[in-house]
Amino acid sequence: MYNMSGYIPAKLRIMREEDSKLNVIVVGAGLGGLGAAISILLAGHDVLVLESASEIAEVGAGIQILPNSSRVLQSWGMRAALSLHATRPKQVNMRGWRGNLISSMNFQDSASNYPGTFYWDFHRASLHQCLLDRAIELGAAVQCNSRVVDVRICRDGERVWAVLESGREIEADLVVGADGINSKLREVMLGREDPAVPTGDLAYRLLLSTSEMMKDPELACLVTDPQVNYWLGPDMHAVNYVLKGGKLFNMVLLVPDDMPAGASTLEGNVEEMRALFKDWDPRIPKLLSMCESVFKWRLCIREGLDSWSHASGAFTLLGDAVHATLPYLASGAGMSLEDGAVLGECLSRITSKVSVEKQMALRVYEHCRKGRTEMVVQRGNLQQYLYHLHDGPEQEDRDRRMRMVPTPPREALAWRDPELAPKLLGYDHLKDVDEHWPRVGKRVRARL
Repeated sequence: MYNMSGYIPAKLRIMREEDSKLNVIVVGAGLGGLGAAISILLAGHDVLVLESASEIAEVGAGIQILPNSSRVLQSWGMRAALSLHATRPKQVNMRGWRGNLISSMNFQDSASNYPGTFYWDFHRASLHQCLLDRAIELGAAVQCNSRVVDVRICRDGERVWAVLESGREIEADLVVGADGINSKLREVMLGREDPAVPTGDLAYRLLLSTSEMMKDPELACLVTDPQVNYWLGPDMHAVNYVLKGGKLFNMVLLVPDDMPAGASTLEGNVEEMRALFKDWDPRIPKLLSMCESVFKWRLCIREGLDSWSHASGAFTLLGDAVHATLPYLASGAGMSLEDGAVLGECLSRITSKVSVEKQMALRVYEHCRKGRTEMVVQRGNLQQYLYHLHDGPEQEDRDRRMRMVPTPPREALAWRDPELAPKLLGYDHLKDVDEHWPRVGKRVRARL
C-alpha cells in the first residue's frame, strides 16, 4: 500500500464485464456509506446510495483524521481535494483539568512511523462533501427521501431487494447497511429490536468564531498555533482544535449523561454547561462565555455481532451500525472508512456475481474487521475510564505513566501507546485482505 518513500498510490478503477459487475445498494450517505460507495466503485461495481434524509448533509463539528484513515483516503485519490480543507495541527497536549500540562506528542514525529500518512483535522461537513464529490465523480447514484425499512433476499441469494418505507422495492446483487448507530438494517439482520447501549456520557459540541478569541492574548495562541488540546478531569474531559483555516474553533465537552430516556440529541442549556466547567483551566470558562447556544448528544456504543453478514452473501453491515464506539480514540469514523476500504478490496477480487463469490468476499471482510473494531470499542471504554479519573493516586499514576520515556502500554495518550499505536495507526487494509483472502477464502469455498 505504501513504500518507505511515503508515497501512497491512488487505486485505479477496475473495468469489468457485466457478468462480474455487481449492482450494490449502500443504505446511508454518511461518512461510512460514502466511503463504502467510493471503494466499491473503484472495485468496478455500480453503486446506488439510498439516504433517508431530504438532502445530503453532514451534521456535527470537527473530526480528526489519524494516519490509518489518511492512508485509506489517499488510496481513494482524495489527498489533493482534502488538502484544501485541512487544518494541520502541530501536536496534541494532554492537560489536567486545572490547565497543567501533563504530556505532549508531536504529530509529524508520530506520523513518520507510518510513511505517507498524516494527522489532519476537518469540519465534518467539508470531509463529507469531499467524499460525496468523489463518489459522484466515480459514478455513484444518490437518492434522497429513501428510507429503507427491510431487506428481502431471494432463496438462492443471487438477488436482493431494499424495501423502502413507501413500499417501493429496489433490486440489487448486494445491500450494504451503513445507516449509523440507530441502524434499522442491524435490526433487520437480527430479526429483532436492538437499541444502542448508553455509555453514561454525553457530548456538548460547539463551534466558536475565532474573531473574538483573537482579542484575548490568552486565547489567541490557540488559534495562531494550531494544536489539539485535551483537558482531563473528574468524570469529564474537554477537547478543542482549530478548523477552517483558523476561522472556527471546535470544542467538545464530555460530561455525565443527564438526558431523559429515549432522547439522543437535545438543545443544551448554556448556563448549565458553563457551570460544569467554572473551576477548570480559566481558558475554558472564557471560551464557553463566547457560546450562545449548544446541543448535546448522548454517547452510545454498539456491541459486536456474531456475524456482520447474511448467510446468502447478499446483505452486510458496516460502520456504526455494527461497532459504534466512544469518540475517545478519535477513531469512530476512521473504523467506518476502513470498513469501506476492506469491503471494496474484497469485492474487487470476485470474478462473478454468483452467491459463492459474494459469500467469500463478505467472509473475508468480516474476518479482517471484526476483531479490530472490537478492539477499538474496548479501548474507547478504557479511555473513558482513564480520562475521567478523580484527583488522587490513580490520577497521579496515569499522569506519571504519560510522562515516562518511552511510555508504557495502556497509557492515556493512546496514539503513543507502544502496543496499541502500531496496530491502530499503522493499519494497511490491502495487506490485511491479502493475508486473509487465500486462507479464509479457500476455507469458505470448501464449505460451499
